[in-house]
Amino acid sequence: MTMVDERQAKRAVAAAAIGNTMEWFDFGVYSYIAVVISQVFFPPTSSTAQLLSTFATFAVAFLVRPLGGFFFGPLGDRIGRRKVLATTMVTMALGTLAIGLIPSYATIGLWAPVLLLVARLVQGFSTGGEYGGAATFVSEYSPDRRRGFMASWLEFGTLAGYSLGAALVTVLTVTMTPQDLTGWGWRIPFLVAGPLGIIGLYLRFRLEETPAYRKSSESEQPRTAATFRDLRTIFGRHWRPMLKCLGLVLVFNVTNYMVTAYMPTYLSSVLGFQHTSSLTLVLVTMVLMMGLIVILGRYSDRIGRLPIAGVGSVALIALTFPAFLLLSQGTVAAVLGGLLVLGLTLVCFSSTMPSTLPALFPTDIRYGAVSVGFNISVALFGGTTPLVAEALVAATGMKSAPAFLLVAAGAVGLVAVYFTHEPAGRSLPGSGPTATSRREARKRVREEENEQG
Repeated sequence: MTMVDERQAKRAVAAAAIGNTMEWFDFGVYSYIAVVISQVFFPPTSSTAQLLSTFATFAVAFLVRPLGGFFFGPLGDRIGRRKVLATTMVTMALGTLAIGLIPSYATIGLWAPVLLLVARLVQGFSTGGEYGGAATFVSEYSPDRRRGFMASWLEFGTLAGYSLGAALVTVLTVTMTPQDLTGWGWRIPFLVAGPLGIIGLYLRFRLEETPAYRKSSESEQPRTAATFRDLRTIFGRHWRPMLKCLGLVLVFNVTNYMVTAYMPTYLSSVLGFQHTSSLTLVLVTMVLMMGLIVILGRYSDRIGRLPIAGVGSVALIALTFPAFLLLSQGTVAAVLGGLLVLGLTLVCFSSTMPSTLPALFPTDIRYGAVSVGFNISVALFGGTTPLVAEALVAATGMKSAPAFLLVAAGAVGLVAVYFTHEPAGRSLPGSGPTATSRREARKRVREEENEQG
């Protein structure tokens, strides 16, 4: 039985969540201010071409995320989770800060989109080691009976960061003239990333290494550098859980980026909804979702992660087209209703995935495997969602065309859930039972004895 200090576990959750807050603050800003960014960084051809260029730059950062996962993931299994998470935090903050300092296309011409692309690549590379490490860190610090609840705070941090970025952009949009917003106001949210990065770095340096990693390190030879042997182990010996990871991340992130990254632009550019109203309605949806994430996370410790994820997959298949039908009505009530349907579906995944994915792999490869699997799936399917959705609308002329993407994701999610073993209430692979109190430890011992017959 591994005993974890309750206060240390809570600090671990806070430090991991602040990284996700930082990461998604950038995404909230980028997606909410996409129309302005397209005008600042790209040549004035057509509004559609500018938007597609902006979303292409958004997607390119995701294509480099697997490289970050390949680098930071195995490194986190070798030198420790804490050191790598501190490094990704600094790199991510610098990339976001750099965007706020790049001159416009009108000032330096083609160098503007080139520098924007470089900054996005830096963000993508660092983010490749962020989510997998944060999920691993929190899961290894969490007691078995409360892992779903504690890990769900990671996604609470995601929506908190997104909502903070979105709220800041909304305030700037309402209070500034279009000329000032395009001229200099858009830089403010990106420049805020510097102080946020310092706060996150301070919190992470205060933490100790996870108990599971310390035990694993004590029983093995010292490891000093990541090698391709780690990747061969991940894809060779553990290819089945890797396939499950890819499927679960696919349905999670296609839904995630459809709701958070694409919806503000979809409502204004496709449906013709007022831009400020679009920003406000998506923000309201995100805030309402935040509280439900931790509630469902706690509930997943009782009934399991997979039933909740399964319900989310079925909802995508059955309710996506009705949701888009509501969106197309154009009234505030109908648009909010459609967004809430999609948002409630997303909560089924965001409340369960942070505790489900780390439970697929053993301790010695967990950081690397989750980082690699998560970022391959995000790069191929998640980060490209806004670009594919916009291209589908442009190619078909159907306002509901993005719904096909969500239905396909729901089908993949059902298959992945069906083949995954329920992890709720169980020890992580390669680790013994974990608790934060003697009472909790006694319950875990009795559960272990019952499971063994």
